[in-house]
Amino acid sequence: MTRTVEIDDDLAERIEGHLEDDETIEEFLRELVSIYEQEGRFLQEGA
Repeated sequence: MTRTVEIDDDLAERIEGHLEDDETIEEFLRELVSIYEQEGRFLQEGA
């Protein structure tokens, strides 16, 4: 299943400023989520 996430132009520009060669915004966001998951920030403890 594919979902669409809308971000405003300012945020897109900020993200684009952090992209590596030929990296897409989607790839950047996947990596960002992976980092947060590894650090446990998305885990809901005690729920």
